[in-house]
Amino acid sequence: MRLTEVLLAEIDRESERSRRVLQQVPENRHEWKPHDRSMPFGYLAQLVATMPGWVAMEINQDELDLNPPGGPKYTPEPMRTSSELLKGLEKSLADARNALQTTSEEHLMTPWRLLVGGTVVLETARHIMIRDTLNHMAHHRGQMTVYLRLMGAKVPALYGPSADDQRFE
Repeated sequence: MRLTEVLLAEIDRESERSRRVLQQVPENRHEWKPHDRSMPFGYLAQLVATMPGWVAMEINQDELDLNPPGGPKYTPEPMRTSSELLKGLEKSLADARNALQTTSEEHLMTPWRLLVGGTVVLETARHIMIRDTLNHMAHHRGQMTVYLRLMGAKVPALYGPSADDQRFE
């Protein structure tokens, strides 16, 4: 099996789990956070919705500078509702799938760089960065389930049953 096929299959498996979590996002809780040092719930949910799109960036760009010298910081338009988050997820999934379907195995072996203020903070092969991105997304999705529980919202089954959702998938 080709590496692109493995990554596409993983994205497909993880996308359904992300959909389940994003469907549970309560209205008007965008700024809520469980602790002063925690990230706001809306920001966290938007990360989960848009992280698959990072795959396309990691394939189509050679690097990303999170705080480019002399340039503006990236500030996405907020997605405030479950519907907006689900639309964002579908777009980011389509971008990721398209990038993976049109790239080569050889290109996935080439380096990709993450910079902050012009300084390289990470450089690794694209396929490793893509796997790290998918793991990073699962981590933030797990954080979302904790936030949902603390807000009294339903927690969907992800890798097995939850107290609110007994399916085992």
